[in-house]
Amino acid sequence: MTVGDAPFSITRPPAGAPATPLVFASPHSGDRYPADMDAAPGLPRHSLRSAEDALVGRLVEDGPAHGAPLIEGRVGRAYVDLNRDPADLDPALIDGAAPACGPKTAAGYGVLPRLAGDGAPLYARRLSLEEAAARVRTVHAPYHAALQDLMQAAHARHGRALLIDWHSMPARAAGADVVLGDRHGAACQARLSRRLRALFEGLGWRVGLNHPYAGGWSTQRWGRPQQGFEAVQIEISRRLYLDEATQQPNIAWPTTRRALGRVIAALCAEDWSA
Repeated sequence: MTVGDAPFSITRPPAGAPATPLVFASPHSGDRYPADMDAAPGLPRHSLRSAEDALVGRLVEDGPAHGAPLIEGRVGRAYVDLNRDPADLDPALIDGAAPACGPKTAAGYGVLPRLAGDGAPLYARRLSLEEAAARVRTVHAPYHAALQDLMQAAHARHGRALLIDWHSMPARAAGADVVLGDRHGAACQARLSRRLRALFEGLGWRVGLNHPYAGGWSTQRWGRPQQGFEAVQIEISRRLYLDEATQQPNIAWPTTRRALGRVIAALCAEDWSA
């Protein structure tokens, strides 16, 4: 597989940036699709990209200036989903995959999705177990190894590490502007969820909690508050920033970008040592 260079990028805080235990991640903002994907003939580009959290990395790029490193996936979600368990392979797509799988995988949205975000079949063929293992090894594993390094470094410096996993949701997905997923309180101390809710409500946004997004694999993996690791998944409605047909910024982009800048600044300025 060739994508030009690493399947993820990391933007680190500049010298002199404030110290914070926060780590930002945008696993689904990648838009590169390696040639070996061999997607279904005639699959429209907009279908291929329909599950992307397009431009989310740009929306939250203020994080490093305020002390939070930002890791972004660069490979498109239709190739490998970085927010899924790497062992949860879809037997309807992959020859040799175990018949048992989770509900999202059974629905077509496993670590190697069978369906695009708009429901279109991604393939006119089955994938081999070797193909699946190669994608996990070359894209999924390096991303999560790098995220682990960031989280452990934050924990070593501050005694705790707080993952903010940034995503976007289709405008039709929820009756809210933003949904916070903390795995129903298991992935972080209540203080983090409460602070995020207050900051977003301070923008006049409608905030949902855990429905329909309670947090994916990264939130589950790093949501261990008893060990000093916390995680929250944030889903932002695409109507606030994106033309979903073109995957380009919409008229609300500048306002939303500034609003998120204020949220990020306030979140990073918080004293999370207590």
